[in-house]
Amino acid sequence: IRHYEIILVFSLGRAHSSSFAHRSELRQAKRIVVKLGSAVVTRGDECGLALGRLASIVEQVAMLQNQGREMMIVTSGAVAFGKQRLRHEILLSQSVRQALHSGHSQLNDMSLPVLEARACAAAGQSGLMALYEAMFTQYSTCTAQVLVTNLDFHDDQKRQNLNSTLRELLHMNIVPIINTNDAVVPPPEPNSDLQGVNVISIKDNDSLAARLAVEMKADLLIALSDVEGLYNSPPGTDDAKLIDIFYPGDQQSITYGTKSRVGIGGMEAKVKAALWALHGGTSVVIANGTNPKVTGHVITDIVEGKKVGTFFSEFKPAGPSVEEQTEMARRSGRALASLHPDQRSEIICHLADLLTERKEEILAANKMDMDLAVSHLPPAMLKRLSLSPAKLNSLAVGLRQIATAAQDSVGRVLRRTRVAHNLELEQITVPIGLLLVIFEARPDCLPQVSTLAIASGNALLLKGGKEAANTNHVLHQLTQEALSMHGVKEAVQMVSTREEVEDLCRLDKMIDLIVPRGSSQLVRDIQRAAKGIPVLGHSEGICHVYVDSEASIDKVIKIVRDSKCDYPAACNAMETLLIHRDILRTPMFDQIIDMLRTERVKIHAGPRFASYLTFSPSEAKSMRTEYGELECCMEVVDSMQEAVEHIHKYGSFHTDVIITENEDTAEKFLQQLDSACVFWNASSRFADGYRFGLGAEVGISTARIHARGPVGLEGLLTTKWVLRGDGHTVADFSEHGTMKYLHENLPAGQPLAGQRDSN
Repeated sequence: IRHYEIILVFSLGRAHSSSFAHRSELRQAKRIVVKLGSAVVTRGDECGLALGRLASIVEQVAMLQNQGREMMIVTSGAVAFGKQRLRHEILLSQSVRQALHSGHSQLNDMSLPVLEARACAAAGQSGLMALYEAMFTQYSTCTAQVLVTNLDFHDDQKRQNLNSTLRELLHMNIVPIINTNDAVVPPPEPNSDLQGVNVISIKDNDSLAARLAVEMKADLLIALSDVEGLYNSPPGTDDAKLIDIFYPGDQQSITYGTKSRVGIGGMEAKVKAALWALHGGTSVVIANGTNPKVTGHVITDIVEGKKVGTFFSEFKPAGPSVEEQTEMARRSGRALASLHPDQRSEIICHLADLLTERKEEILAANKMDMDLAVSHLPPAMLKRLSLSPAKLNSLAVGLRQIATAAQDSVGRVLRRTRVAHNLELEQITVPIGLLLVIFEARPDCLPQVSTLAIASGNALLLKGGKEAANTNHVLHQLTQEALSMHGVKEAVQMVSTREEVEDLCRLDKMIDLIVPRGSSQLVRDIQRAAKGIPVLGHSEGICHVYVDSEASIDKVIKIVRDSKCDYPAACNAMETLLIHRDILRTPMFDQIIDMLRTERVKIHAGPRFASYLTFSPSEAKSMRTEYGELECCMEVVDSMQEAVEHIHKYGSFHTDVIITENEDTAEKFLQQLDSACVFWNASSRFADGYRFGLGAEVGISTARIHARGPVGLEGLLTTKWVLRGDGHTVADFSEHGTMKYLHENLPAGQPLAGQRDSN
């Protein structure tokens, strides 16, 4: 063995047990090695360092260090830094000499000598370290330089000294910055690569980082490169797919491409180093450190367990990954969409039958969830979680309504146009594609949403709350049992892995629409995370009931009680009660207050309302509060118009109600108010897909594009245009063409296929 290609053999017995099994466990990582490849450290022109990129990386490392983690950096860059410095010095020297000899500079004629890498490293190492020190100083973080060669690892005493030095630096809260001493080592042999599970040759910073990570018993090695992670084939090729989790047994499925623009490693070397470190007990993530969109948080995102880059794991789960589930759902969903409407209806009716036939199994699973949740969930959440025979029967009735509607959903012709002779156009309904529905403690949501997806021919990915895990499992099994009758079992998938909601929202190339069903915080989080996927839903349900001066007292009491007290946790429950000023100090006002007190509703007074009162309820902290409990805000307005303005200012455009006997006032309210649902003399609780006759709802939307209000079957459909011609070209309709546009509207129900004009 030559002195510069030393084979390191050591025991893999670790003080800590093994690598992490799941990304979410990376939050527990205490000791972390960050490896910066040459492509990350240097600019695209290879003649200098990427200072902005380095500053961002330093900030993240310093932040994690200040959180109490032990951070180490294995860095490239000395050669690039030195090359830039030496080129500048040579140019300056040549220009001075030429000025002395000829009296003027001829910079354009100067040629630079070939710069030897070891000389560049010698010139650049001190500057690189000074740069790191200056950057880390901004965050009150101390650094130390550690240069190593293969000889340092060859000698046991030197290796132990290195280990001891690094541990002492970490103990003193110092970030060691480690690099090979390229000024004195010869270039590596091309075939000196990783050799087996107990042997590693230090030939580049990938193998050095892996060696140090295992030697120092690091919990996590983050290898930053110039690609997003590991692909199954070279990035940029048509079939290349980023691998989210890589298991050691998957090595045969990878086709490696060429090496990066700089550096002596390559993805194959990175993977071998990663697997070697993984076998030694260190978790590994390979990610992109050059993408400006993610560089600012790539390291912290990885440590937070987010789906960034490729995570190496020895623990392959028994079931499919979420990406595989998504692919299965999309493939089976296309088969579902191609079924005859009668077949989709049969699936739904069969599921409705299963809900009643297997109710004992469902209720037993629900009891398990309830027993586990009763100690930590609030009463409103427990009510949502609970199922009963009556609830299951109502679900079954709603499902059969959807089965009837499914007869006329996918493939329905909305518009027909005769564009020209023998050229006819149709606009037809089609499924949106693959839906991701995320719901909290609402197990009845699962069969409702599944049925709507089946009826509309959409594939479905479900992520339920852990509170309803047992109930959801049984309901999902019944759904797939019903789908199996026509061979499309995989069209509805339940995500039961540890996937975070934010990670699911990153599947923008696979998911077509996200529908959140849960708290306003959940909806806001999803809307924030799903940057590349449309989100259908509402962030808040701040619903108003306005009591006009001409309202009927009997209707007021009934509607206000129902809107607030029937189910206060629902998104369509009243949160603000607006009272016309003329009602104050009248028997109607007293009866409203008495009823709310009887129902134990806590009243929060708006600013104007508080000024009229002799008693002192708590003052509303905000007029935009969704209480979700037996609480509400009360405020006074001078007119219907002022009520509309108040709702537009403070509402969430969900559901708002007017109670009045004046038809003109009511119609103006209904026309002027810009909410998804606007009611006259009816409880806000009617804002529901089942009550609207939709059978069920996938959610309620306050969006202004696509579906609005309770979203049922129609809201899960989009359209496509089908044009049937007979050799037509656009040139046929030009100035010198032989055809003319007709653009005749045809009855949508008129059969077209196979019935061309004979004229």
